[in-house]
Amino acid sequence: MFQHPAFRLLVCAALFAILPTLGCRDSGPKDSVTGKVTLNGQPVSGEVVFVGGGKQANGPISPDGTYIVNNPPIGEVEILVKGFPGVAPGPAPVIPKGSAPVPTASTTAGVPPPPKYANPGNGLKLTVKGGKQQHDITLNP
Repeated sequence: MFQHPAFRLLVCAALFAILPTLGCRDSGPKDSVTGKVTLNGQPVSGEVVFVGGGKQANGPISPDGTYIVNNPPIGEVEILVKGFPGVAPGPAPVIPKGSAPVPTASTTAGVPPPPKYANPGNGLKLTVKGGKQQHDITLNP
């Protein structure tokens, strides 16, 4: 049975029909917004939240201030920038004379955003058009 040419042809046809779907997975979200969040030129820590059309999408802010929000609502969105709970700027570390500075959470994670940006109506808006989009967010104290 497995030696019959018609069977082999049928198996090959089935494989050619299935193979294109096996290795071609979606390579990521179709829509995304990326950028950098800063306050007084310093990177901000926390997360960015896009709210619009009855939906919301969020993404963490990296230590260098960059963010990505995947699958944001399409159309006009309000942007919220929320700090992490319990994270507040601490005092500057004391570094003995002649020694190299040691990175700390406050120097590597960015500055917390002002609390007003965690709420709707903060003045931050964007029109999300779909696809890959870039938008930097500059916060004021």
